[in-house]
Amino acid sequence: MKYNLVSSKEEFESLVENNFALLLYFSRETCSVGEALEPKVIKMLEEEYPKIPFYFVDMDKTPSIAADFQVFVEPTIIVLFDKKETVRKTRVISIPELSESLERIYQIAFE
Repeated sequence: MKYNLVSSKEEFESLVENNFALLLYFSRETCSVGEALEPKVIKMLEEEYPKIPFYFVDMDKTPSIAADFQVFVEPTIIVLFDKKETVRKTRVISIPELSESLERIYQIAFE
């Protein structure tokens, strides 16, 4: 069972509507890179950016969500602030680089 798994397009639309900030983690159950990176991203959010919720989008189970965001490679991370894509990282993702990308906008949005 994935952490905060998005199971339908309706659920996804509700999440976007009801959250000011949102991190979408696009991957597949079979992606070993995605499996290894996921807990690191969750830990970073919990420790540094607790107001950004993490949601896993399984590209095999909800391909329409991935298609809407033009995500064709896993893993891909998309961060939304106020329903707008603000950060996108794909394939080779560095946690320090991701954190740096989030830092300023997080401060502006929440502090």
